[in-house]
Parts: sequence; C-alpha cells; structure tokens
Amino acid sequence: MAWIHLFVAGILEIFWAINLKYTDGFSKLGPSVLTICGMIASFYFLAQALRTIPVGTAYAMWTGIGAAGTAILGIFLFGESAAPSRLACIGLIVGGIIGLKLTSS
Repeated sequence: MAWIHLFVAGILEIFWAINLKYTDGFSKLGPSVLTICGMIASFYFLAQALRTIPVGTAYAMWTGIGAAGTAILGIFLFGESAAPSRLACIGLIVGGIIGLKLTSS
C-alpha cells in the first residue's frame, strides 16, 4: 500500500505544480485553492508512504514523479520545449525512479 500512496503523492505533486502555473502568482482564487489543496494532499500521501518506505527513496521518487510528469505536461499544455536533449533528461529521471523502485524492498 505504501507504494500506491507514494504514486498518488507523486501524481498530486504534478497536479499542484501544473495548477501553480494557473494561479498567476496566487492572484487567482480558484487555482490557488486547488494548488494548496493539492499540496496538502500530496504531503499527506507522502507521509503515509514514509511509514514504510525509506525517506531517501520516497522523497527522490516523489520529486522525480513530480518533475518528470510536470515537464511532460508542460510540453503538452504550455508549449514548452520538446528538444531531444530535454526529453533525454526526462528519461533519465524516469530511469532513476524505476531504478529506485527495483532496488527497494
């Protein structure tokens, strides 16, 4: 169950990071409320995962899921660069996440 909690925490990190873009510096109420709720929910699920998963592994995977997912969505939602070097770096993050999962109990 801890790994599911960690995955949900990572997805919620993507959610709040993308919504952060829409807050316009926290000047828009709706996106700001969604962002803050997403942050709280993400931290909650990360905390649940940390009951079982080592902190270094969980934190690295949580931030990796968030970083890779946000970068990929940034390409599709905001027209950010999809240069091969950028995609390769995102691939390295995903590879690191997979490696941490495979080497963790």
